[in-house]
Amino acid sequence: MLGRLTGNEKDDKQVNGFIGKDLSITGKMRFDGLVRIDGKFNGDIDSSSGTLIIGDEAVVDANIKVDTTLITGEVKGEIEATSKIELRKPCKLYGNIKTPNLIIGEGVIFEGNCEMGDLKEAVVVAPLPFSKEG
Repeated sequence: MLGRLTGNEKDDKQVNGFIGKDLSITGKMRFDGLVRIDGKFNGDIDSSSGTLIIGDEAVVDANIKVDTTLITGEVKGEIEATSKIELRKPCKLYGNIKTPNLIIGEGVIFEGNCEMGDLKEAVVVAPLPFSKEG
């Protein structure tokens, strides 16, 4: 699939980069737009405005910082997405994630911690005073 996203995504971005299932790459990846990985990648992935798709057969060992990611393959590492992380079967994710929006489908394996939203914006609610009626 080199064309558009599948499923009910509202994103019509064309794929700017593609790592095929027979490719294995080690290093740092920076991109704008949309990149799909179906092979192996080891290193760091950074795209503040980009979308990353990790396909069914992909094996990724990386720290990932993107705007949006859709994962159906295997990932080991930390993921930070400023907009959304979507995990679909048969995804296997081993690592911590941080995102304001998280979608986890049935059959996904996720081992790690999740931090949602910005803790600086958290609302503190004071407890109501205790009243004794009598």
